[in-house]
Amino acid sequence: MTAKTLYKITFLTHGKVYELYAQRVESGRLWGFVEVSDLVFDVHEGLVVDPTEERLQAEFGHTRTLHLPMQSVLRVEEVEKKGQSAIRDATSGEKVVTPFPLPAKPR
Repeated sequence: MTAKTLYKITFLTHGKVYELYAQRVESGRLWGFVEVSDLVFDVHEGLVVDPTEERLQAEFGHTRTLHLPMQSVLRVEEVEKKGQSAIRDATSGEKVVTPFPLPAKPR
């Protein structure tokens, strides 16, 4: 039984560094682009364990193929197992997490 190849793709867009996992990465048919397809997400029904993973699936979940400009791709790694996907601030490197909505304070 052969294991599927898994890639970790790190790319820069809109001032943030995204780290996604995919099963296919190819030189694009569009000149100057990298094609990333068969994205892998770990979002489970019910309890939200990782809001970043859920946010990435909401943004890219229905994407068949992601065409990334070559100059935005920072790194492509072939990995043995999936780690945690992330969105980081490009300047500080800190993870960008959407804060949990709190009720409005009474006036």
